[in-house]
Amino acid sequence: MTQYSINGRGYDAAPMPGQCLRTFLRDLEVFGVKKGCDAGDCGACTVHIDGKPFHSCLVPAFRAEGREVTTIEGLSAGGALHPMQQAFRDAQAFQCGFCSAGMIMTAVTLTAAQKADLPHALKGNLCRCTGYRSIDDALHGRCNIAADLPGQALGASLPNPFTDAILTGRARYTMDVAVEDLLHLKVLRSPHAHARIVTIDKAAALAVPGVAAVYTWEDVPKRRFTSALHEDHLVDPDDILLLDNVARFAGQRVAAVVAETEAAAEAGCRALQVTYDVLPAVFDPVEAVRPGAPLLHDKDHVNASNNIYCTLQGEIGDVAQGFAQADAVHEQTYSTTRVQHSHLETHGSIAWKGSDGRWHIRTSSQAPFVVRTKLAYIMGLSPRDIHVFTERVGGGFGGKQEMVSEDLVLFATMKVGRPVKWEWTREEEFIGATTRHQMTTRVKIGALKDGTLTALDVEVFSNTGAYGGHGGETLGAAMASPIAAYRCPNKKGIGHAVYTNLVPGGGFRGYGASQTTFAIECAIDALARQLGIDPFAMRRLNVVRPGDNIESIWKEPSDASFGSYGIGQCLDIVERALETGNGVAKPEGADWAEGRGVALAMLECGPPTEHRSGAEIRLLPDGTYHLACGSTEMGNGITTAHKQIAAAILSSRADDIAIINADTDRTPYDTGTFASTGTVVGGKAVHLAAEAMAEDILAFASRHTGVPVEQCRLDTDGGVVCGNQRLTLTDLHVEGTKVDHRFSVSRRAYLSPRTIAFNVQGVRLAVHRVTGEIRVLHSVHAADIGKPINPMQCRGQLDGAVAMGYGWALVETMVHDGTGRMVNPQLRNCRIPTFADTPHTEIHFADTTDTIGPLGAKSQGECGINPVAPAVSNALADATGVRFAHLPFTPDRLFEALSAP
Repeated sequence: MTQYSINGRGYDAAPMPGQCLRTFLRDLEVFGVKKGCDAGDCGACTVHIDGKPFHSCLVPAFRAEGREVTTIEGLSAGGALHPMQQAFRDAQAFQCGFCSAGMIMTAVTLTAAQKADLPHALKGNLCRCTGYRSIDDALHGRCNIAADLPGQALGASLPNPFTDAILTGRARYTMDVAVEDLLHLKVLRSPHAHARIVTIDKAAALAVPGVAAVYTWEDVPKRRFTSALHEDHLVDPDDILLLDNVARFAGQRVAAVVAETEAAAEAGCRALQVTYDVLPAVFDPVEAVRPGAPLLHDKDHVNASNNIYCTLQGEIGDVAQGFAQADAVHEQTYSTTRVQHSHLETHGSIAWKGSDGRWHIRTSSQAPFVVRTKLAYIMGLSPRDIHVFTERVGGGFGGKQEMVSEDLVLFATMKVGRPVKWEWTREEEFIGATTRHQMTTRVKIGALKDGTLTALDVEVFSNTGAYGGHGGETLGAAMASPIAAYRCPNKKGIGHAVYTNLVPGGGFRGYGASQTTFAIECAIDALARQLGIDPFAMRRLNVVRPGDNIESIWKEPSDASFGSYGIGQCLDIVERALETGNGVAKPEGADWAEGRGVALAMLECGPPTEHRSGAEIRLLPDGTYHLACGSTEMGNGITTAHKQIAAAILSSRADDIAIINADTDRTPYDTGTFASTGTVVGGKAVHLAAEAMAEDILAFASRHTGVPVEQCRLDTDGGVVCGNQRLTLTDLHVEGTKVDHRFSVSRRAYLSPRTIAFNVQGVRLAVHRVTGEIRVLHSVHAADIGKPINPMQCRGQLDGAVAMGYGWALVETMVHDGTGRMVNPQLRNCRIPTFADTPHTEIHFADTTDTIGPLGAKSQGECGINPVAPAVSNALADATGVRFAHLPFTPDRLFEALSAP
């Protein structure tokens, strides 16, 4: 044994040969050290060695012997927060919090000079959630939080209830748990984009020391399912098996190996001997629908025609007549790329059989209840026999609205009788998880001389990849709100979701609407410039208004409604801000061109299919409350918002409400936290339950005191006033116990009607005509989200959404070679935005109060991404006179267009 000093404590331990310090520390249950990449790219594993910061995934563990290692757990002394932890607390410089430990450990070591150049100083630490502004606030001593005062929770910028646990490393994410007798699962993935598996020889893999079992398609249940997580499973095709004898994309899982260690499981995967019959592949959706293209799915299993999973089409009015009336017509094809969610916590699950005889799955999921239903179906179990739960989820963005890890670990633990863990690598996220759908959109749009739209025709090809989960729903979203956002008597659209031999598309922030918002907002801008009309004026003239039918290409009635309407305010705010400027000038030199652009987005808060949530509230003996809600907390701040909703109605402090969420045993049913439903459905359930709790308390107090209930009220000091009498909630609970009154209520909320949110993005940028370099000079965003429950959180969500939009527009892309293999499956090469890549964005809110959402609030976390890329494209067109219609706007692409004769 060798001696290691970690956070001032001595450990007699010996690392395995070649083991890195990160995994060594976690083997010692120092779980504050996170894994985001294991390649030195993200910084989530940053620790101090003798006071200097290192990415522990790059440090051989033996090099720390005899030196002082400090992790986030050891940063605070005597239970008090370190000043940097306190700064992150005051600024609320995190959302999911998975990056926070590493970010703090780096920040602690920065000198004054380094703090003056944060883009350089923080180049080794990534955050996917915040957009970095709150981190900048922390490092400059800004405080963003308000006091938690009784009865004043609504509209207060209260801190996340788990702040201190996150910032000290005590918060437990999915893999932050020690499980006795644990086995590890790894999968062999297909190197081919399309191949039939002829044979798999397990012998060499089973001979690897430590390997306990190997499973192939011959061993698993043959029930087809979809990995997409929706309330209505019929909206997605059942086209997946646990393990299949046909690989349809490079990266599809082929076999699973279960072993005593991860290393043994990986060695077992490498030892498997697989014979493939390589089949023809197709990667472009337009090519995939042509006669003779390779077919991906057997028609006996999947209802697809020429690789078209589904087609959506419709027309209102007469588009041909509308174009005949037009004085100007713009027509162009636009395309958007695949991008990966890149949540810093990778997918992963742990499964075991409990002492209660049931199967328990600890996982990182946005929809544990739907996961439970799917697992029960696949394994032939009753849902009552399965418990699925999350503790803290390290980001999602739609990527965890997918069941991609829970199924195999449950199957394996049922077979081997021991707990099984599967933690994905970063490369697996890129090659084996889902992505944003690549879409190609042709837009034809016509208008009169005054700018009034006469016709809109849209054709969409959506590349759903090898499997169709989310394919129809994202296509429906693509052809809904972006088209419905504008008043036009004649609209037509046709869209195809097409199977190809690429990694499957899935749910992603913006959910299909991002792709066609890009195309339509660019087309609106191009048409305005063609007519000589100001882009803001063009949008004001044509944007949908209260009283209009909210319709895209279908005549069927919709439940989408204007709970509030603030798009006019948003346009005004952005226009004024861009006109006023921010004092940042373009770089000097004739080769730099400057332009400004604007784009808007409309979002129906929630999917058109079923979505439901429940909430339970109990009054506790000490006069505080327990709230249970099934929504997942993944950095979206939903636990804070739910506590504030309940506190506002119960006239209490948010801290007086304890909360538990996303646990199929301990919380009511919830479809899942996606599609902008955390506030408008989960929050509505909390709203209804809190109102019922207040009514229950007042009704009992009235009976107990004999005072009419209309003369009873909750006060802000933890009591009930009935006429001239006052009882504390503690006393009231005692009285209730005497007569078996439980002070416990439950309510459910459903997604209808769906209110509508609006967002507007403004951009002023400079572009170098020779190099293609883009510098964002001024970024402004205005959102109509109703009454912000927590303004600080809302700004943070929008900061993160806008930053992700800039990443999609400027730097992120997944590159596949001619065989369908991804060539850049690393964070450093796929390039999610760093601090240096992310412009500071002014965030503004329209002054509206929604009549549908809880306490006047509506969704804010999703739609903010949608107008960013088109605003950048419109600014580029304004600066250069060239319309850039294909993402991303990388320098090489711009150089090619700007240097063309």
